[in-house]
Parts: sequence; C-alpha cells; structure tokens
Amino acid sequence: MDQPNRGRGRGTRGGPGGSGAQPNWKQGGGPSRPPYVSDRPQEAAGASGNGGNGNGNGNGNGDPSTRSVVPVAQRGGGNGGGAGAGDGPSGRGAMRGSRYVPEVVVTRLPNAPSKQGTLGTKLLLKTNYFRLTRKEDSVIFQYRIDFDPVVEDQRVVHALLRTQGPLFGPYIFDGTMLFLYNKLRQDEVEVQVKDPRTDLLYKLRIRRVGTVDMTSEKAFLILNLMHRQAMGSLKLLPINRYYFDPLAKISIPQYGLELFPGYVTSIRQHEKDVLLCVEITHRVMRTDTVYKTLQNMQRQPGAFRENFVKMVVGSQVMCTYNQKSYKVTDVDFNTTPSSSFTSREGENITFMEYYRKAYNITIRDPKQPMLVSTPSQRMLRSGASGPILLVPELCRLTGITDDMRRDFNLMRSIADQTRIGADKRIERLQRFNERLQETPASREVFTFWKTELDRRLVEVPARLLAQETIMFRADGGGVPAGPEADWNQAFRNNHMFKTVPLQRWFIVCERKAEQLTRDFVGAMMQVSNGMGFKVAQPQILYLQNDSGASYTNAINELMNKDPQLVMCIVPNDRADRYKAIKKKCCVDRPLPCQVIKARTITPKNQNLRALLTIATKVMIQLNCKLGGIPWIVKNPLSSVMVVGFDVCHDASDKSLSYGALVATMYAAKHIEPKYFSVIERHQRGEELSSFLSSNIVKALRKYQEQFGEGVLPRRILVYRDGVGDGQLGHVVEHEVRAIKEKLTRVYENNEFKSQLSVIVVNKRINTRLFDGGRNPPPGTVVDDIVTLPERTDFFLISQTVRQGTVSPTSYNVIFDESGLKPDQLQVYTSKQTHLYYNWCGSVAVPAVCQYAHKLAFLVSQFIHNQPHHMLEGRLYYL
Repeated sequence: MDQPNRGRGRGTRGGPGGSGAQPNWKQGGGPSRPPYVSDRPQEAAGASGNGGNGNGNGNGNGDPSTRSVVPVAQRGGGNGGGAGAGDGPSGRGAMRGSRYVPEVVVTRLPNAPSKQGTLGTKLLLKTNYFRLTRKEDSVIFQYRIDFDPVVEDQRVVHALLRTQGPLFGPYIFDGTMLFLYNKLRQDEVEVQVKDPRTDLLYKLRIRRVGTVDMTSEKAFLILNLMHRQAMGSLKLLPINRYYFDPLAKISIPQYGLELFPGYVTSIRQHEKDVLLCVEITHRVMRTDTVYKTLQNMQRQPGAFRENFVKMVVGSQVMCTYNQKSYKVTDVDFNTTPSSSFTSREGENITFMEYYRKAYNITIRDPKQPMLVSTPSQRMLRSGASGPILLVPELCRLTGITDDMRRDFNLMRSIADQTRIGADKRIERLQRFNERLQETPASREVFTFWKTELDRRLVEVPARLLAQETIMFRADGGGVPAGPEADWNQAFRNNHMFKTVPLQRWFIVCERKAEQLTRDFVGAMMQVSNGMGFKVAQPQILYLQNDSGASYTNAINELMNKDPQLVMCIVPNDRADRYKAIKKKCCVDRPLPCQVIKARTITPKNQNLRALLTIATKVMIQLNCKLGGIPWIVKNPLSSVMVVGFDVCHDASDKSLSYGALVATMYAAKHIEPKYFSVIERHQRGEELSSFLSSNIVKALRKYQEQFGEGVLPRRILVYRDGVGDGQLGHVVEHEVRAIKEKLTRVYENNEFKSQLSVIVVNKRINTRLFDGGRNPPPGTVVDDIVTLPERTDFFLISQTVRQGTVSPTSYNVIFDESGLKPDQLQVYTSKQTHLYYNWCGSVAVPAVCQYAHKLAFLVSQFIHNQPHHMLEGRLYYL
C-alpha cells in the first residue's frame, strides 16, 4: 500500500479549439451537443437556473413532462438569436467557449538578463515541434453570423455555409465567428440559403465585428482553427479538442476495448518562431454501449439500479452521434427517451422525436433511464445552465475502471500499445507531417491561408548537467548517482545518513500470513544491519479476520505499550480498511504506521533476492517515518527553506480540496535538513493565496523552533505544483503578493530581508525531447527555442524511464529575488529531484513537490481530516 512513487502525470492539455469548414476541403461539421434540461418551462436559451435531475435511485425531481429542453450552445454561444456587441472582450462577438486562445501571462521583464545557462555538456536534441511560417502578415476579417431559424445540427450549419463559398472565399468558422481572408463589400450582409437536404430556407445575418492582425496574439486563434481544418481533412475523428484515427484503432477483444491513437496539437509563439506542437495520445473506448452495461446489470442478482449507478456515475462517456465526451454525475430513472419536454422554440417533443429530427437516429428502447451530466465550467460559459441528459443507447464508456487497473494482464496489454519509445514516436510524428503535407485537402488549407509547415522536427540546444553525488556520510566522498540516476545498489556498501533506532514496534497481521510475515521480518533484519539501522525484533499480533475494525482495535491495544511504529500486513488493497488504519494512526493517535500488501512481500518463485530488495525499500521508509534521513546531496545554499505545494480534490466531495505544503529546511552549520508539513482543507472557489502564505509563515516558525529563536532562512524557494491552465495569472497576481506581504511582516526586525523565488512546476505538458532515437539522460536541460519569450522558463529531464518516452518537466520562474544565476537555479532544482526517499533514484519533480502530492493524496482520498500536529516534522505520509 505505502509503495514508492517515481513520478506522475501525463501530457493532456494544450489542444486547440473548435473546427470550421471550408469549400472543397471535404470537412463536415459535427452535430451540436444534446439538450440540457431545466425545470423552468419555456426557458430561453442561455438563461440561468438549476435543472432537476434524478438522485440515482428512481426518485427524480420534477415532472419530466413539464421540463423545458434548451439546446446547449455549440462552441461558445451557438448560432442563433439576437444582435451582439462589437469588438469588446465580453460581447457576443467575443472569443470564448471552447475556442483555444493561449493564456499569455507575462512574468519576464523586457530588460531581464539572459535565461539561458552554460553549465554542462552540450547536446543537440530533437523535439515534437514543427516550425510554422507565414508567407505574409496580412489582416483577417472577423464576422459574427446568426441563423434564422436557429440551427442545432452543426452538420446543417456547415452545409449552409458551404453554399456561400463564392461569397466568402477562404473562411474559418468556429461555431459563432466567421473569419474571412477577403473583406465583404458591406459590413452587414443578409442572405437567404436553402438547405440542400431538406429544401428548408434559412436567413443568414453576417456582421463584421473586427479584424485580426496576424502579428497579434489573437492570430494564434486563427492559426489553431486553420490547423484543425487541415486535421479535419485527414479523415480523423474529433473527440472534444483532440483528433483520433479510427482506421488505426487497436482492438483488445478479450476485454471489450478499443484503443484510438490520436494527436494533441497546439500552435503558439515560442522564443523566435511560431511552432506547432504535436503529441501522440490514445483514447480507451469500450466496444459496448452504456445500454449494454445496463442490460448486463439487469441480468445479475442484486439491486440493478444501485449497481448501475455505482458503475456509471463518475465515468466518462462519449456520445456516438457527436463524438463528445461527458462525465456522468447521476442517473435519472424517472425520465426516459419517451418523456416529453418543451424545446427552445416552444414545441412539445419527446427525446425520441428530438434525436430523430436533429440526428436522424432511431432510439430502440423508449423506457431506458437517462444519464445525467452536470455542465462543466466551459459549458456554463457557453450558455448551459442545467444538467445534460444523455441516452445510454447512444453512449459508449471511455477510459478504464479501478477493476481494470487491478488486472495486470489488461494493463500490460494497454501499456504495450501506448508506451511508445522515442524512435517510434519520431516515426509517427514524421508520418503525421507527411499526411498533412501530402493530403491535397490539407495542403490546400495551408496554401489558402498562406502558411507553410516545415517538414523537419525542430532541433534545440541542450545541456547535460554533471551527475549528482549522493552523500551517505557527512565526511565521505559520496556515491555518484550514475548515468541513469539510480543508486539502489549503493546500500550494499553504505549506511543510511541518519538512523533512529527502532526498539519498540509491532506487526499486525492475520494468522494465515504468519509464515509470510516471519520470512519478511528476517529479510528486514538482514538488510538493516548493512544499512546501519538498529532494529529490534518486532512483536507480532495476529488477527482473526481482515476487517478494518480488527486492525484499528489491535492498534488501540498497542497504544498502551508506547510503540514507536506499527506495521500492518493486509491481504489486499481494500480502501475502507486502509482508510481506517491511516485515520487511526494519522488523526486519532500520532503513530507512524506502514501498511503493506501480502502480495508485495510474497517472493516470486521463492526468489529471496527480490525479497531483500523490497525489504531495503521498506526499511528506508520506516527510518524516514521515525525521523531518519537515508541520504543527502551537497547543498550549496546554507540558509534556505525549500517549499513544495500541491492540491488534490476530495474523493468523496468534489467541492472540497486539500492544499498540502511540505518544507525542507537548511541552516548554516547544520548539515542535516529538517522537515515540516501542513495541509489545509478549502472549499471550491476559495482562493489558495491565504492558505499558502499563512502556511509558509508556519513553516518559518518551525524553522526558528528547529534552528534557534530569531534564526530565519535567507532564501525561500517555493515550487508551486498543481497550477492549471487558467490559474497561472491568479498565482502571479495574488499568491505571490500574499506571500510577500506575510514575509515582510515576519522579517520586519530581521538583519536581512527574505529572498523569495516562486517556481511553477508543470509535469502535464506535451513537449517531448529526443536524443537521436533514444530518451535523453537524466540531468538534461533545455532553456531555448521551445521555451516561451514571456517567461523565464526551462525544461528538465531528471528521471529515467525504462519503457516509452520520457516526459520533461516544465519550470516557470514567475518571481525571483534570490540573486541566483540561471545555471544555479537549474542545478539546484535538479538536486531537489534526488531527495525523494520513496525511491533510490531521481524523480520527475523536486522532492518537496512529490511529498506535497503524497500528503495531499493521502488526506483527500482516505483520511479527510487534519493529521495530528505531532507528526508535522516527519515524513509519515511516505
């Protein structure tokens, strides 16, 4: 259970926005989103209000026959109704909704010194970027287009626009806004268009609302939309913001799954060039519909409704008619496809009739319940105000369940297809570029918009930092981390840096695990001698069953014996039992505990060497939980506090989050670091500024407690993890200011002022780096070409991966008064990745960030309470 965790996250974000259509480019638009339901009859589109939905047990709220269904606006506002404002950022002509406009938060001053370092061995790496050049910097004309009557099916919208090819010329349409290369003769034009399929007449009102200078930031919206048009011509399947190749799907029939390979793309200005980033991604799809899952539940014993709700709530589904994904938040058994609602036009219509008219789909089972999806923030900004109702028959489940994750063979089958090595990834990127260049329709897109895509992957200069030295003694020379930054074998010949003798400890397990436990105790005793860790024989307490109450009752009994530590051997990873044990030891009583699954300590094929390896890692964890330190690295900053901060959402209440802060503290004339951790719960919408700044003050008070009254660190380095795409501006504007205000008061009477640095850490990026056909080695730094001009940023590869392609970590220095040069900051950051004691090797992020994530995950997923304050100086969450 308490197992090593090397790194986390995967690149997912950064895709562009909505697609458009162009005459002769052979791209059809997708239909609009399905309706959302509101309790208010005759509610107008985009109006506010809370919709009614079932509670998952058949007791739905509201009368389905009187509900009003309002189509969810497609891509930020739909295409119907009313005149809008002009060029203003919040008017009807504004760019909003799902349209991708990269947020540009400028944190680098115009006269800032160079951000490029010089230390290390020089390398030349390839990236997953292509240069995009414009043959001329012209102006694009921006128009708003409205349809009368309103058109819900986007396929019809694009069909109507294609009929106006002679009037528009080259154009991009993103659902509301029309971008033209040629200016229309009048600023406002009305045309009447006939739907070629139904012969219905529509009035198109086209108004010019501004221009887009192709040298401006807004030009990247055009470039991303243009690129999506080119992607659409490759016969790829758009799912949300990404494109997938259904022809290249990989079937795993024994598990009823399909893997869709796809692409995540984005275009933005980098240091000197406009670059297109292309990342390979995969989508796991179930071959069966949600309706098939419902039928299977009905045939099984037990309450099928409760089982079905438990199965689908929280999962992602994809609608087969529009290839869009939704998260299921409830099941409404009172509403069925035969239920009636009042449409936006005031017509009383059933869901079956709606889908037949809008999508030409016949629903076979009129009595199936409806899935409920609460609109995301993006949908709410687009005008949705109530829950979205989905038909199970028209939805496919995506992703994998927890049960699937526990299936080793299944996960290996998926990993074999999705873990693409560096050489294979380069090949696929080059093939993707060839398809864009050689497909006539996509080539025509680039020609029309006077842009050119380079055929070669962008190459960047990089540097390989010197290997770190791992110190096991204060007076020793240390051990090199090695070319793969892995020093697991070093414990054969070295003691841990600092150990705390373990004299009074207990093991709690089932009677049937007695022999397994004794074998593992023998392995622990064997390795502890070589590590310089004095460990007495534990007392073993046997249980009659494996319930959570049995373990917690046993721990209660042991409290009278003043134990230093309790180890629990459990038969499996059942969450309720793990939660009970951790809550007892982290909240009720401040007692370090280690939970281990029986399977973890079961030697495969009686291989005792493997058991010794596991025992070594466990003994390192036990020493850390007692206050020991396995190893250190040479620290060039003698007076510094390194802070990591991360956030996790509560598993049982999504409106709650937990922000965890972990500080490693160093002082002059003290070679060994001290630790401090604190975690705060906050409601959704609450600003984290006050939490982060006040907890840094708590860490400073702990610093004084550890190193002397009045002693404060000269430098404070904050590695801020858990920052989403839209949160960077808030962190820059509010969190940094709040921290500075608190530090000013703390250091008011000090002999020197604090030197604060705040660095945003982002692991979930799409940038990839290649050293020929291999992964670059740990310690590789890139700080030019693919970095961003408005930031002081760099990429660092700090870990080795055995399979697939390594993912670099992005570091964005948003505030810095440390006085450190770029080289010093990069090297110190690399050093911090070598100090995560759950792994005898470097990890993807600084250790304080990984510790903060570990603590936030433990509290948000399991104990849901403040840990006991007496544990705050130990790494009890490992």
